[in-house]
Amino acid sequence: MNSYELLYILNNDMADEAKDALVEKLNAVVTANGGTVDNVEKWGTRRLAYPIDYKNEGYYVLVNFTAPATLPLELERVMRINKDAIMRFMIVKR
Repeated sequence: MNSYELLYILNNDMADEAKDALVEKLNAVVTANGGTVDNVEKWGTRRLAYPIDYKNEGYYVLVNFTAPATLPLELERVMRINKDAIMRFMIVKR
């Protein structure tokens, strides 16, 4: 089991309920594939360093999790499917 850090930026135009549902969905992907979510930090709305799709603000979420080595690829696949809601993401092995 490896320790990972996931940072992603959600589209700020989404409703708060939709943001929470998407965060829970991504946490469920981690637990369903044999991982454990250690910590979830919702940083909230922040100004982007540069515009992404003509948007200047995004909702940042940081997740620390422990999982097998195959999970980051599955997590990336799920996040690419939700490309309208997730503006950017990055997974780093700690």
